[in-house]
Amino acid sequence: MKYLRRLLLPFSLLYGLVVIIRNFFYDAGLFKSHKFSKPVISVGNLEVGGAGKSPMTEYLIRLLKDEYKLATLSRGYGRKTKGFLIEDQESKRGKQEDEEFGFSNRIYTLSQEIGDEPAQFHQKFPDITVAVCEDRVYGINQLLPSHDLILMDDAYQHRAVEPGLSILLFDYNRVNEPHFLLPAGNFREPFSGRWRAQIIVVTKCPPSILHKEQVQLANKIAPLPYQSLFFSAIVYQPLLDLKGNRAVVRIDNETTIFLLTGIANPKPLVKHLEAQTVQIIHHDYPDHHPFTLKNIAKLAEEFEACPSQKKIIITTEKDAQRLEESWLSHGRQNGEPLPVFVMPISMEFLNDTGGGFDKMITDYVREYTTNNSIH
Repeated sequence: MKYLRRLLLPFSLLYGLVVIIRNFFYDAGLFKSHKFSKPVISVGNLEVGGAGKSPMTEYLIRLLKDEYKLATLSRGYGRKTKGFLIEDQESKRGKQEDEEFGFSNRIYTLSQEIGDEPAQFHQKFPDITVAVCEDRVYGINQLLPSHDLILMDDAYQHRAVEPGLSILLFDYNRVNEPHFLLPAGNFREPFSGRWRAQIIVVTKCPPSILHKEQVQLANKIAPLPYQSLFFSAIVYQPLLDLKGNRAVVRIDNETTIFLLTGIANPKPLVKHLEAQTVQIIHHDYPDHHPFTLKNIAKLAEEFEACPSQKKIIITTEKDAQRLEESWLSHGRQNGEPLPVFVMPISMEFLNDTGGGFDKMITDYVREYTTNNSIH
């Protein structure tokens, strides 16, 4: 792999040159970045792959949804539709709002229609609006008349929008890795691009991380004077069934876990489960992998053949959005669906800094709303 990265370095240099020129054009005003009259908060990262954007977006939803009418806006990675789509309490399944891209009469699952992360937001927070659009400027303009604020998921590189507040995430497990650009590395833009954020959060930290290591990470990231740096950890919640109901499941050393994932970095989840049992059979697929009946049939075959008296299947919230429930009983001798459980996660700020983070977010929304109402 190391030698392959070296071979790809010339392409990374070319890619980096294009990104630098593009960012320069936006910074110089040669390409237009749109500002908006209502609060727009962006959550993103510099790397490809999971840095905890969905848990951060959900944290913001919980913080703001009771006081403001909010909408999330994502590209909808992996969806089979195009254009602007909206899901809320009043929307109808399969409704496509943007006539520019045409209407589709085909019936998709929610994940196929809007993508797995937006589907997860809609399932967990049915009282908010969840929208997707490749053109974020168009999407925001559609949402703003009927909403107080917009949360943009995975939009740090979408320079056509100038958010009022930008939150940049760094995965604790990758901060010290080389900052190579695609395709030799995982960075979408140079490390210097971090200057556009007002808030930087190091995610997925060990809860017991020492102050000394936090200082080392802070020196590595080198936040600018106007940037606030926070550290956060993953919190694993009790298991749920596929309908979102609390499941009563006891895991011990005699339990065999079949783990089904299609996420960028399943290592933290594997480590969490290994603390409960060493008997883990991992069906590991690439990020956003569209599960098929063949994938589930393979899982079912291995599950049936396993002699353990205590065995369950665990998947992530995002992966659960791409599972067809009808597949889970396909070919089983007893006709019962496979015992699939979902492992929800949330995030918490370390060092008792959550209150400070919350205040920065709420102060921005209130001040922005007040200032714009005056004008």
